[in-house]
This record gives sequence, structure tokens and C-alpha cells, in this order.
Amino acid sequence: MKITGIKTFIVGNPPPHRGGRNFVFLKLTTDEGLVGYGECNMAHQREHAVAKLAQDLGAAHVIGMDPFNTEQLWETLYSSVHFYRHPGIMSTQVVAAFDMAFWDIIGKALNQPIYNLLGGKVRDKVRAYSYMYAWRQPQPPEMAAEGAAEMVEKGYTALKFDPLRLPPCPRDISLEELRYAESIVRAVREAVGTKADILIGTHGQLNTHSALRFARMLEPYDPLWFEEPVPPENLDEMARVAEHTNIPIATGERLCTLHDFHALLKKQAAQIVQAHVGLNGILGLKKIAGMCEANYAQNAPWLYCGPIAGAANVQLDVCMPSFLIQEGIQEWGGFHAEILKEPMRWEQGYIIPPDKPGLGVELNEEVAEAHPYLPPTAP
Repeated sequence: MKITGIKTFIVGNPPPHRGGRNFVFLKLTTDEGLVGYGECNMAHQREHAVAKLAQDLGAAHVIGMDPFNTEQLWETLYSSVHFYRHPGIMSTQVVAAFDMAFWDIIGKALNQPIYNLLGGKVRDKVRAYSYMYAWRQPQPPEMAAEGAAEMVEKGYTALKFDPLRLPPCPRDISLEELRYAESIVRAVREAVGTKADILIGTHGQLNTHSALRFARMLEPYDPLWFEEPVPPENLDEMARVAEHTNIPIATGERLCTLHDFHALLKKQAAQIVQAHVGLNGILGLKKIAGMCEANYAQNAPWLYCGPIAGAANVQLDVCMPSFLIQEGIQEWGGFHAEILKEPMRWEQGYIIPPDKPGLGVELNEEVAEAHPYLPPTAP
């Protein structure tokens, strides 16, 4: 079997644009009539460049390949683009999309879900969380508490929010702002009690001493994690934060390769790893999950994209012993459901993995074609 065709879709995601203003999907076809889908996730403001790179790499290297050769795919594209050096996010997005589509074809060729080809299921459903989209800074703590309570009523057992504003980072945070952020966390904990874990997102906004100061304030509220307390470029400083707090540190959404995650785990900079298929592919994420398992770390795949990459994440969640929890865009409804021929199932805080071959989902190409690219809004 050989890859014979490549097509990309740049799909405008209607308001409120959750998961991104546009999605970039990849479609591969084979000489045996099988189709595989992938996604270049988090392609914001570089959608056309990512799609063009996929077309160029595909024409040069992927056409004619056997889709069962996933290791060869990574070796070929990795070395051809960046000479075995760090690839950067855009290149890795494209390789990951090809990897997803290869595995989708493999599963369809063998009439098996991907998880059955990666060791089989270790769980029948996938615990999921979402951002508290009903609340955003600078709304007051009582509104955060209301939003959290509503999510628990829907069945969520974990929810994430950013109690701090999103300025340029890293930066020093004033005591006044830190105490206000603490009041938000306190209100959420009081609203959910022990029914749900709370996940603190920060997007690397703090410098090290502010991160340590804030961590001390957060500890009484027992968050499941403190995410990217400092930017992920400096693992030594993230390790310093991890060493001085009893809150687990989470990071990984901006790390591109298994080499990055090896360094992260070696430095003990995080206990919760947010590696995801959108930058690492199915093959790469399976390898990273193995490293997590050996280091007693857990994997909580990040997700801010469309449902193709989301479905690929779920295929891995099902067969990962080191899995903790999966991020989602609310209950996987709205346009995330419309863009698929059959939507993903979310039930009472859990994702039910599809049992169909490959990724278990199919892109609705008519819907994709009917939603053209949405240009960025003016600043």
C-alpha cells in the first residue's frame, strides 16, 4: 500500500472560536482507496504556512510511502527539514499530522482502533476536564465560583482556570494581585468542595520568585497542578519551583520532541506532563508516555485544536498506563461535533473512546469546505 494523494483543509471555526480561529486538517489517500486524517493543531496565524509546508513535505517525501512505516516517516521528515536539530513548532505540527493520518490508515487497513495496535485498552473511558469558559479574568471571584459549580453539576471532576491576568511574561506579580488571584482560587474550592480537582493555569506568566510566592498561597486549596509557573524554556527555574512546593507542576504544551520531555523529566521540573499528539504525533506521544511511566510521572495531554487531533489524543489516553486526565473543549459539542460525521461522546465528565477502526472519527468534508479561512481580527 502506498500514499498517492495529499489534501489540506483550512477551516474557519465559527465564534466563539474555541480551539482556535481556524483548524488545519490533512487528508491522505492510498492506492487501495483508504483515507487517513490528521490535524496540524494550534496553527494560529500561520495556517497557510503550515498547510503549504504539509503540501511541500508531502510531495517531496510522503507520496509513495507505505503508511505502515511510521518510524520511517519521522526519521525522513525530521532529518529533511531540520538536520536532526530542534525542529520548532511549525515543522513538528506537520510531521505530527502526517503521523496521525498514517495511523488512521493503519487502523482502517487492519479494521482495528489505534489503541488496539498500541497495547490495547487499560481503561474504558477517559477522564476529562475543560477550561471554565463561562468565567474569565477580571470577573469577580463569586462569578468564578458560579461557573465552577455549574461544571460540577454537568459531571466534571476537574476544571481549569487562569486566576491571573495574561500580560507579557515572565514578570513580577504584586502582592495585591496575588492575593486577589488567591481569593478566586478560594472561591472555586469552596464552590466545588472535594467533588472536583482544580487546575491552575498561568501560561508561564510569572518569574521564579513570584511563582514560589503564589505557590505558597495556593497550597491550602490543594490544586491538582500548577501549570507552567514559569516559561518552559528554562527548565532549571521550573525545577526550582517544583522543588519548593508540594503542588505538582504541569507543563508540556509547548515542548516539541521526546528530547524536550527527556530533559524535563531528568531535571525533575514537572510531575505532570502535558505532551499531546499535535506536536508529537501518535508514535511520539506513545514514547513520551513510556518515559513518564518509568519516571512515575503522569500524562495529561493538552488540547486546544479541532476534534481530529482530539480523537487521536483519546486513542492514546485509552492505552497509556501513565495517563491522568485529558483536556477538552467543553463537552466536545458545537462546531467540534459538526465538523465530524459522527461526534465524539462525552458523558458525565468522561470521554467514551470510539470503537471504529483508525482514529474512530471521519472529517465531514462538506462542512469543512463550507467554512473558509477566517482572517485575524484587527488589534
